Amino acid sequence: MAVLKGLNLLIRFLLELCMLAAVGYWGFKTRSGWLLKILFGIGLPVLIAMLWGTYIAPKATHPLTGASRLSLELILFASGAFSLFAGGKSNLGWAYAVILVVNEILLKIWRQ
Repeated sequence: MAVLKGLNLLIRFLLELCMLAAVGYWGFKTRSGWLLKILFGIGLPVLIAMLWGTYIAPKATHPLTGASRLSLELILFASGAFSLFAGGKSNLGWAYAVILVVNEILLKIWRQ
């Protein structure tokens, strides 16, 4: 069971990285000028990483708890799924969303 719990935490970390990559991908896929592509493709992932590190990460400087933490996690992870859908990668968006839901359920069941 310890191996499965460790694997679940690894998947969570990979989902976090996928979220950043998906938002960056969408940012560069927008049909706007290069300035906005750079702002969305680099700026949004950096903003998300800063929010994650400040409020959600295990060593967050101002960790949130309860409903506020869950809400911010949901918003940030949903941005990854929505970015994949908006970027024309709906199959990846669905796969990401399903894996995310299963991962979240296992995190709650196993109290990770």
